[in-house]
Amino acid sequence: MKDFADLKSLGKQLKEQAEARAVADKERVQQQKKQAVEANLFQSALGGVQRMPVSDRYVPPSVPKSVAPDKAPARKLTQAEDDAAVLRESLSDLFEVDHYLEDDPALNYSAPGVGPDVMKKMRKGHWPVQDELDLHGMNRDQARDALGAFLTRAQQRNHRCVCVIHGRGFGSRGQEPVLKSMVHSWLVQKGVVAFCQARNHEGGEGALIVLLRAALQPQRY
Repeated sequence: MKDFADLKSLGKQLKEQAEARAVADKERVQQQKKQAVEANLFQSALGGVQRMPVSDRYVPPSVPKSVAPDKAPARKLTQAEDDAAVLRESLSDLFEVDHYLEDDPALNYSAPGVGPDVMKKMRKGHWPVQDELDLHGMNRDQARDALGAFLTRAQQRNHRCVCVIHGRGFGSRGQEPVLKSMVHSWLVQKGVVAFCQARNHEGGEGALIVLLRAALQPQRY
């Protein structure tokens, strides 16, 4: 009986193996049919495509671009140099001020909204000069930087009135007061309240009396 049971079990295993092979063969045949259909579709799609003829045109080999040598890293600016650069960029040499000035551009300027009484007081010396800047011997760039720093310092100190000495221009080429006109332009761009030609004992035609914003603010006692 035991041998018969073993034989029966073996027959069952063989039958299951045969059925598994039949299923695998069926799936393989279906996969092959599917691949054949896809291949036929691809060939049909490329039916009108032809290989391009080989060109006999000469194409020079590409030459790699030369690699530029690394530039030396830029030196970091000091605080003083950085401040000077900011001042230089904030003041233009091409800023026109003639339409702001009364009568003679060499004499005076007052900002829009500033009454005529302010100019009269300036000419009479109502506000004493609290500091002065002498631009003699400086070129245009040096003078621009020096003036910007001077005005910034004066505003920080809450100064009301200062003097800027630009000279009469007799030492410049053609004896033209180039620096003088530049100073006018820079002062307007820096937003001063007003300026006028200095009195004779303060420098006359070679200097300007400059009124700053603090002059129009109420004074605290």
